[in-house]
Amino acid sequence: MTKTRFLALVTALALLLAIPTSVFAQRVPPHVFVGTVTLDGAGVVDGGAVTAWIDGEQVASANASGGNYSIQVDQGDGSYAGKTVSFKVAGADAGTADWMQGGGTILNLAGVTASSGSEGAEGSKGARGGRGLTGADGKDGKDGKDGAWGAAGDPGPAGPAGSDGSAGPTGSAGYAGSAGSDGSAGPAGPAGAAGADGSGGIIGIIALIVAAVALLAAGGSYMMGRRA
Repeated sequence: MTKTRFLALVTALALLLAIPTSVFAQRVPPHVFVGTVTLDGAGVVDGGAVTAWIDGEQVASANASGGNYSIQVDQGDGSYAGKTVSFKVAGADAGTADWMQGGGTILNLAGVTASSGSEGAEGSKGARGGRGLTGADGKDGKDGKDGAWGAAGDPGPAGPAGSDGSAGPTGSAGYAGSAGSDGSAGPAGPAGAAGADGSGGIIGIIALIVAAVALLAAGGSYMMGRRA
C-alpha cells in the first residue's frame, strides 16, 4: 500500500513538471476592436480578411461577417502599451488606433484599394492640444445688498459743558399795588390867643376856623406822605 502511494505521488509530480510554465504566468488582458468594415465604400463580403499590424508585424486577424468585424489583439511577448495598431481590409489600409491593455474600442474600418479614387478613411484622432491662454477678466458683478446693522457700541465719554447763554429780555412791569389804609390823626395844634371881649368874639371864631383848616391840611399832608 505504501509503495502504491509513493508511485502515485511521483506520477503527479512528473505531470506537474510537464505543464508549461507559461500557463502559470498572469495573462495580460487584450484590446478588443469591433465595428463595421467596408472596402472602397461597399460592405466587405463575409469571410473578407481583416488584419491588425504593430511595428510592421501582423499581430491578429479576423474575418468580416455581415459587414462587421471583431478582432482581439493580445500583447504577446513584448509590451504594446501606447503603440499604434494599423488595420487592413483585404490588404488595403483601413484605419489605426492606439493599443491599450484591457481596452474595448468601436472602430469602423474603411479600406481603400490603390485603384480606387474614393476618399480615404478618416485618420485617427490627434493628440490633445496644450492649454490655451487665459481669457480677459470678466466685468464686475453688481453690488450686493446692504448687510444688517451691527450691535450698538458702548456709549462714548461725556462732552465738555457748554458756555452760558445770553441774558433773556427784561420782563414786563408788574401790576400797581392796592392803596394803603388812612394814617392816624396828627397832633393837635397850639391853642390860639384869647380874643378880646365884644368884637373880639367874631375874630375868635375866624381864628378857630383857620386853626381847623390848618389842622386838616396838616393831616392831609401826613397821609399823602405815607402813601408816597
